[in-house]
Amino acid sequence: MLDVSEDVRAEIGDTEADRLLAGDSAPGSYDCTSCRTPGNSEQERTSTVLFVGDETAVLAFAHATCIPSQVVQVAEDQLQGAVRSITGDEHGGAALPQNIPGGQAVLGITSGLVLIDGDLHPALVVEPTGAIARPGTDGSQGDEFLQLLVEQGFHSVHRMEERPAALPGWSILLAMGQLHAVLQPGTDGGAPVAWWQAHTPLQVTEGWRTAAGKSQTVLVYAAPAGTIGQQPREDLMRDALDKAAAEGLLVAAAMPLAGT
Repeated sequence: MLDVSEDVRAEIGDTEADRLLAGDSAPGSYDCTSCRTPGNSEQERTSTVLFVGDETAVLAFAHATCIPSQVVQVAEDQLQGAVRSITGDEHGGAALPQNIPGGQAVLGITSGLVLIDGDLHPALVVEPTGAIARPGTDGSQGDEFLQLLVEQGFHSVHRMEERPAALPGWSILLAMGQLHAVLQPGTDGGAPVAWWQAHTPLQVTEGWRTAAGKSQTVLVYAAPAGTIGQQPREDLMRDALDKAAAEGLLVAAAMPLAGT
């Protein structure tokens, strides 16, 4: 039940890809590199995620419901640090650690609908796989993910009943009914650039697309690693968001659609 994308296959070669698909080198049990909860490739669909540096590559595994199989570019020094602290299970599966030095980590995004003032709003919940350090620091200051977003214009959320304020210059790229990217303003007034970009466009539900088409706005919530998790139902996601807001661990912004 392993998914190996064409991009991953191109990087690891047909022989290794076929061995994975045949189960010869499948991970068995693993810790999902996206949501950090246990998974089992023999019982549920599993994505192969290849982290690639300049000289090093690390193959990790994730629930297919969390992220698709893809290649993720990572700075070599960060990947080397991750390699030193990677833990593998008895079946040979491995996942990147939660705290990748230097401020980079994979951003997981979950789509869902949230109820505010009796209306359903399309929302995205962003949660990194590990603690985020301020660029240029050694991470000794702890997780600065929320503070970095506040500096970008996100606002703290204390009650989910309040609709987040708009964030000028940011937008959601939705094309052909699929989620492609979260865009942020370019430097010096240049064209918008991707703050987060899907390696493979992400499917969203028909209800989510309909709500987004109606409002032309998406509410983006963000929380530190391990706060929300991969919730199987929207009511559970809402409960997790309510808890994060109450604990002061949630920021948000409203963003217009940049596509259709």
